[in-house]
Amino acid sequence: MTTRLAHPERHDCNTALTPHSAPFKPSLVKAVLRDVTWMHVSQAAVCAAASVTRTVLTEIIAGARRAAAEEARRKLIPRDLLSAIDRNDEVEVGTKWYDHSPTFWGLTGVRYDADGVVVPRKGKGAPKPSALVGAHRFEAGVKKLLRSQGVTAVPVMVRDLDGIASAFLTDLARDAVMVVREGGVKRFGAVALAMPGESAPPPHLKDSPALSTRRGDGRTIGKDDILAATTMQLFGGVRERALTEAQGATQ
Repeated sequence: MTTRLAHPERHDCNTALTPHSAPFKPSLVKAVLRDVTWMHVSQAAVCAAASVTRTVLTEIIAGARRAAAEEARRKLIPRDLLSAIDRNDEVEVGTKWYDHSPTFWGLTGVRYDADGVVVPRKGKGAPKPSALVGAHRFEAGVKKLLRSQGVTAVPVMVRDLDGIASAFLTDLARDAVMVVREGGVKRFGAVALAMPGESAPPPHLKDSPALSTRRGDGRTIGKDDILAATTMQLFGGVRERALTEAQGATQ
C-alpha cells in the first residue's frame, strides 16, 4: 500500500541550541547537495539534511565515547570509531569515506601511536583523505558535537567524522534526487543470509522504507524528499530519531 507525503513545506531553520539544532552551517550543507544535483534545494530541505547528519554523527560519537570511557579516556582515537561502528551497524554510513581514511586501513594492519597518529608504513602508499570531494567542510561542526558530549578527539578522528558526514550527505542527496525523479519511494530491497540448506529468514519490513508517492514539481528537492531519502539511508532507532529531529528542526 502506498502513502502520500503530505507534510507542509517549511522554509525556516531552527537555529536555537536545542536537541534539534544542527551544528553544520546551512551554506555548507547546501554546497554538498548542489555538488550532486542541478535541482533547486529548498531551505527546509537543507535544514532537514543538516539535522539528519547531526543525528547520525551524534550517535557515532556517543558510541565512540562509550568505547573510550572503558579505558577512562575523554579523548577519542580512531579505534573508538571502529568500536562504535562494530557495536552498532545502524551507524555504518558514509562508507565511501572508508577508502580514503587511515582508520579503515587499520583493518588491514595500519598502526597508531598513543596519540592516535598513524605510524607510517613502508612500501606502497595509500590514497590521501583529501581525495574525497567535499571532505573537510564540517570540521567546525564536528568539534561542536564532540564538545557537546564532553569529549575531544585526535585530528585523524575529527577528519574521519568530517569525511563520514560529507559522504553520508552525498548519499542522502543522491537518494533525494531519485525520490524526486521517480515521484516517491517506489522500491526497496533486502538481502538475507542463510547457511546452506536453510531457508532465508523473512525480511524485517519495519526496517524497510515505506513506499510513498511524492507531490510537488520535479525541479525542487524539498524537506519531504530528504525525509524519504533518510528512510532509505538509515534503519532502526537511528532512523526514527533522525526523522523526528529533522521534523523538529524545520518547525
